[in-house]
Amino acid sequence: MRPPAGPSVRVGLFGLLGSGNLGNDGSLEAVLGYLRRDHRDAVVDAMCGGPEVVRLRHRIPATRLHWYRGEYRTASRAGAVAGKGLGKLVDALRTAAWVRRHDVVIVPGMGVLEATLPLRPWGFPYALFLLCASGRLFGTRVALVGVGAGPVGNRATRTLVRWSARLAAYRSYRDTQSRDALREMGVDTAGDPVHPDLAFALPAPPAGPPSGTPGPVCVGVMDFHGGDDDRDRAEEIHRRYLDGTTRFVRALVEDGRPVRLLTGDAVDATVVASILDAVDSPLVTAAETASLDELMREMAAADAVVATRYHNLVCALRVGVPTLALSYAAKSDALMELMGLGAYRHPAREADADRLLERFRELEKHAAELRQTLAERNLTVGRLLDEQFTALTAAVFPGTGPTRAHAHAQPHAHAHAPRETP
Repeated sequence: MRPPAGPSVRVGLFGLLGSGNLGNDGSLEAVLGYLRRDHRDAVVDAMCGGPEVVRLRHRIPATRLHWYRGEYRTASRAGAVAGKGLGKLVDALRTAAWVRRHDVVIVPGMGVLEATLPLRPWGFPYALFLLCASGRLFGTRVALVGVGAGPVGNRATRTLVRWSARLAAYRSYRDTQSRDALREMGVDTAGDPVHPDLAFALPAPPAGPPSGTPGPVCVGVMDFHGGDDDRDRAEEIHRRYLDGTTRFVRALVEDGRPVRLLTGDAVDATVVASILDAVDSPLVTAAETASLDELMREMAAADAVVATRYHNLVCALRVGVPTLALSYAAKSDALMELMGLGAYRHPAREADADRLLERFRELEKHAAELRQTLAERNLTVGRLLDEQFTALTAAVFPGTGPTRAHAHAQPHAHAHAPRETP
């Protein structure tokens, strides 16, 4: 469905995009596909973590999310602390000016309302609050589309998450747990829909036919240190996860199985290096992937996948390969249930190689029926995402008559994208 002809709709995309996390970039790619299909006249740009990557890969204008370039580095020196503090004031002005130039701003997927990984309140939660508050102030529709949410222990982070959600013009979630978590934080979610993760809207390469003999296994690893509430035992959690995963890979190699190590974020490279050092075998190789498409192609060639990162799981399930989750959050459990593989999970915090190997062998024993289940579930998920995009168009895209932004905008050609802020 497309809106009636009229002035071009100015759409902004916002988030930690282009920053090395393949899942975030996959959500961006899915929303860009929707815009280019259903809103071809829209003028699109982004405010994001990695503007250079977004400009090059997606060919849209992009500006930095934060004025201070060291935003996500620990500030120990006085100059760095002052820079971060000044950056908060500058970002309030920059974000407001950027939002005001748009009719619609979309936050495409991502776990923007959760703290399943370590998170500081004055980093992205503050940036998201500035976005949603600016949208409410200037009448720009801010849409949180297919986002993840979860319980937040830190009071300041929880307050910013709650008010960001309240101020948004539209909210939808990638699972019911996310909606429930926001409701428990005091947000009225009665009219908020739940749809599958946006990355399921990406085209998937066909999975190769089973070889009949034990074939390659993809193991998706993660630089896992627990969640936001686990900071006091983060290193212990990481050591246990790394040791269990390494021992599991070694057991596969001892069975003669080729293992392909995969990542989902640039920070995961250290885990890959550790496993390669510990398991010195030509059967263990590592893939360098720059997108979810490349990740799916690696997985499509495997007999089975064992993965930790949420969007590693999404990719494996999307291509229909039997998958075992090293689950670190409720979102992973919900995803596996949605796709009919809820029985094939193992907690990442308790990565036990023997138990993991036992669950893996059970997975392979039922591989044929699991492939059929995934094929059926993917058809259902595709229909649900079509409904998501139709609902988004109806909710936030201008229908008839000029919007607040168009009332004072100067006419511009469709080829002219919004100017970038410095």
